[in-house]
Amino acid sequence: MQLAAETPVALDLDDILALADDDRQAVDRLIARSLESDVSLVSQVSEYIVMSGGKRLRPLVVLLAARALGYEGEQHVRAAAIIEFIHTATLLHDDVVDSSDRRRGKDSANTVFGNQASVLVGDFLYSRSFQMMVDIGDMRVMRILADATNTIAAGEVMQLMNVHNPDTSEEEYRQVIYRKTARLFEAGAQIAAVLAGHDGTVEAAMVEYGQNLGTAFQLVDDALDFNASPEELGKNLGDDLAEGKATLPLIHAMRKGSEKERALIRKSILEGGLQQLDVIQEIIASTGALSYTEERAHEAADIAINSLSDIPDSEFKQALISIAEFAVKRRS
Repeated sequence: MQLAAETPVALDLDDILALADDDRQAVDRLIARSLESDVSLVSQVSEYIVMSGGKRLRPLVVLLAARALGYEGEQHVRAAAIIEFIHTATLLHDDVVDSSDRRRGKDSANTVFGNQASVLVGDFLYSRSFQMMVDIGDMRVMRILADATNTIAAGEVMQLMNVHNPDTSEEEYRQVIYRKTARLFEAGAQIAAVLAGHDGTVEAAMVEYGQNLGTAFQLVDDALDFNASPEELGKNLGDDLAEGKATLPLIHAMRKGSEKERALIRKSILEGGLQQLDVIQEIIASTGALSYTEERAHEAADIAINSLSDIPDSEFKQALISIAEFAVKRRS
């Protein structure tokens, strides 16, 4: 159903999920089939994390973007499942690297099954995703996904290099969140354009949409790490600080804080841990670091929305717009 251009209807997340319900169910069925393995531990760990909840925004973007661009085939379902598998593999590896014990409000897979199983099952999901790429049979799609996977891996290494580095700049931080988070959103939106057979202009618009949506999503996530409850986050409050990661709220707080405040934050990043979390939260609030981070998130979301201006109006386009709005309003 086409929406009138002058009267767009805002959609909440439930509306968006309902709009893509048939495609989402197809993705779920494909994921379930693709997780089957004659090695029982592979199936157990995979199902534990893949089926453990989460909003699955990355595959949802693929589904909605493909429909918004007029795609009528079925390969967007496979592409969405691939995106989810790549994302899940990174979560399994991340939680081992970061020694995380919570994920999506429950014990992380490495806590339940151990680090070795988590790493190896992450490898299984990566390799399964590449098997599924071959099934799509489109070399451009394969190249986009292969390049994205490589970029994500490089982003993980960049983040590791920045751990316990209080001198991480905002530009270095942005490079990490592009590679680790925004790149996969970007790849999903771009693949939708490729599958739909659109030219470079539309493809470039979808790249811009996905990149900025992913940026907004991660910026809000990093702000919530200092301004939400563990229940809302689905993980422990202050995890980034405990791991010695200089995210944008901390970078801005050091930029605007007093010499004493900067010294305290530097020491906390260098040493990790949460001994000074309450004090650092106060510094972040007093320096406007959360507001600054949220403003940068809104800027990215606005760019994402504006990139869709030449896409024909439809419920699916409005859903993409609403996802960008949701990304900066969410509390978890």
